[in-house]
Amino acid sequence: MDAKTVEAMVSDAIDGATVSVEGSGANYDITVVSDIFADLRAVRRQQTVYATINEAIASGSIHAVNIRTFTADEWEAQSA
Repeated sequence: MDAKTVEAMVSDAIDGATVSVEGSGANYDITVVSDIFADLRAVRRQQTVYATINEAIASGSIHAVNIRTFTADEWEAQSA
């Protein structure tokens, strides 16, 4: 599996999200910016992203992930 494939998996599952994936092999850093995260606690945000890649984790194609989630406003604020 490669980063572009992981990015497509997340992007396809979360409409309107901006997704960035870095890494290779079975280890990836995933950043997702979407307003679906508004009013969700950190754990629920993580679960939302994990659900999009769960099959790849179960098959062993993805072994380790670091997930960062933001709403558009949060992303803008942390980028400033």
